[in-house]
Amino acid sequence: MRDYQRTFIDFMVEADVLTFGDFTTKSGRSTPYFVNTGRYRTGAQMKRLAAAYADAIETSFEGGFDVLFGPAYKGIPLVASIACELAARGRDVPFCFNRKEAKDHGEGGLLVGHRLRDGDRVLIIEDVTTAGTSIRETVPILNAAANIALAGLLVSVDRQERGTTDRTALAELSDEFSMRTSAIVTLDEILEHLGDRLSADDLGRIQAYRAEYGAVAG
Repeated sequence: MRDYQRTFIDFMVEADVLTFGDFTTKSGRSTPYFVNTGRYRTGAQMKRLAAAYADAIETSFEGGFDVLFGPAYKGIPLVASIACELAARGRDVPFCFNRKEAKDHGEGGLLVGHRLRDGDRVLIIEDVTTAGTSIRETVPILNAAANIALAGLLVSVDRQERGTTDRTALAELSDEFSMRTSAIVTLDEILEHLGDRLSADDLGRIQAYRAEYGAVAG
């Protein structure tokens, strides 16, 4: 594990984004831990979050993309803040995002920001992907705008649980769209780093949850 990953895990806990207890995911699964990125709510937090994404981009996607794309709604502040962080590091990267409904006045259309062009390599930025639904909704929007190439998908946390098959949603999306998928951290790395900071009860419930919903490797 890299230093920025350890720092990011601690940051999620400090920001009350990563919590342990009893929750229900969007997919309806009862889970003993939850990643609620809607709890990032200050400029300082967004700066730290953007730095973690930028570190992951430089590790896994450096030089392999032209444009950042953020699916509405949570992807919008992500791509804007990440673009600012990358610019501060010396790389000025364009970004765009979609509207939930097409605009029929002004510039019109579904996309805001950089106008996609044929050949653009698009890196999709998401918070957390459990089943991959939003990405499957996003790709047709991108393909309708231009003859783009999918550079990849980066999320904050890989929950490492089954998508629609016995593999993770990230692995499924990688195969389905022939693109690289990655996360700042995985659940394995979270558990490794937090170690004995978690109670025996939390660890036991996480192990039981993974026994039921955990994905196979690969």
